Amino acid sequence: MTTVIAFIFMFGLLVFVHEWGHMIFAKRAGMLVREFAIGFGPKIFSFTKNETLYTIRLIPAGGYVRVAGEDPEIIELKPGHHIGLEFNEYGKVDKIIVNNKSKHPNARVIEVERVDLDHELIIEGYEMDEDERLVFKVDRKAFFIMDERKTQIAPYDRQFASKSAGQKAMQLFAGPMMNFILAIILFLIIGLVHGVPVDEAKMGEIQPNTPAEQAGLMANDEIIKIEDTTITTWEEFTTIVRENPGEELSMTVLRNGEEKTLNIVPKEGEAINEKGETITIGQIGVRQAFEKSMIGTVKYGFEQTYTITKMVLTNLGMLITGQVPLEILSGPVGIYDATDQVVQSGFISLIMWTAMLSVNLGIVNLVPLPALDGGRLLFVGIEKLRGKPVPPEKEGVFHFIGFALLMLLMIVVTWNDIQRLFL
Repeated sequence: MTTVIAFIFMFGLLVFVHEWGHMIFAKRAGMLVREFAIGFGPKIFSFTKNETLYTIRLIPAGGYVRVAGEDPEIIELKPGHHIGLEFNEYGKVDKIIVNNKSKHPNARVIEVERVDLDHELIIEGYEMDEDERLVFKVDRKAFFIMDERKTQIAPYDRQFASKSAGQKAMQLFAGPMMNFILAIILFLIIGLVHGVPVDEAKMGEIQPNTPAEQAGLMANDEIIKIEDTTITTWEEFTTIVRENPGEELSMTVLRNGEEKTLNIVPKEGEAINEKGETITIGQIGVRQAFEKSMIGTVKYGFEQTYTITKMVLTNLGMLITGQVPLEILSGPVGIYDATDQVVQSGFISLIMWTAMLSVNLGIVNLVPLPALDGGRLLFVGIEKLRGKPVPPEKEGVFHFIGFALLMLLMIVVTWNDIQRLFL
C-alpha cells in the first residue's frame, strides 16, 4: 500500500508540474486554457475555475493542457442552423443554445445566416417567419450550450494559432522546463534535510559484515591513496574499487590527522553497465560522507540535475544509434516496480528517484517526435523559418501518426516490463 501511495504521489507531482508549466505560460500569453488534466480517459473528478476545467482522469499515463484553437469538439455554426440566443445585461449574446432549445424558454430563436466568432464576434440571422435580418453582438466570453454542456467561445486572439512563434515556443517548452526546475528543487530539499556528499573520499556509514568493516575502516576515515595512486575524490576511490573485485587493495587512510594502512578485498557484486549488460564489480560496503552547507546545497541541486541530464542524453543517444537494446526502456509497470524497491530504501531515496524521473520526463518530452512537446516545437521552428505556419490539417496528421506509434511503443515497453517481473 505504501508503494501505491508513493507512486500516485510521484506520478501526480511529475505530471502536475509539467502541465502546470504549459498552463501558466499559455495564460500569460493570453491563450484560453480549456482544460488541465491529470491522466487520460473518463473523468473521476473535476471542477472549473477561471475559465479552466480541472480534471483527474482514470488512466494514469500522463496528462495534458487543452488550449483554444486545438479543439476538434468546438461547435461550428453554419447558415440554416436554428439556434437560441440569451443576452447579458449589456445586450450582448452570452449563451448560444445549439440544441434542446425548449429547455431555454427565454432564448431568442433565430435561423443563422452568417457567424464570425473569431474576429467580428457577431451572429447574423432571422427570427422565425420574419424577413428582417438581425445582427447580434457576441460577448467575448459567451458560451455554446450543447446537450446542456457549456463550452466557452475563443476569439482568435485567445487561440494558440494567433500567438507569435516565441510565445508558442515558450508555452510548449514550459512543461519540460518545469520538470528540470522540480528536479533542482528536490535535490535542494535532499541537501537541506540529508546534507550533500563531500568531494573527498570520506567515509560515511560503514555497513556491517562487509569487507570495509572487517578491515577496520571507520566512519569519517578519508582514503588518500590506493596502492600507488593518490586519491582526492570519491569518484576516484569508487572507480578503483569497482574495477578490482576479489583483488586485495592497500589503502592509506587519514584518521584524526594520522595515516593508517588497511588491506581490503572488494567482494564481487553485479551491476548493469551503460549498454544494459550485467557486469561484475567490486564492493566494500561503505557510503559517502555528507555535510550540511547552504552553498554546497545549491551547488548540489544544479550539479545533480546537470549530471542526470547528461546521463539521460548519453543513454538516449546510444539507444537511437542501436548501441543499447530497446529492452532497457521501462514504462509505467517498470517504474512502479522500481519505485517499490526505492520506497524500501527510505524517503530520501524516493525524493531522489522522483528528481531523476522528472529530468527524464523533461528530456523525453523535448525529443522532436510527433505528439511530444519537442515535435510541436519543431513545427514552431518551421513556422519561424517559413514565415507562416504549417497547415493545421498536415500537422494534425503528423501528430496523429506519431501518437499512434508512441502508443505502440508504450505497449511494447509495458510488455517487456511485465516479462521482466516474471522472469
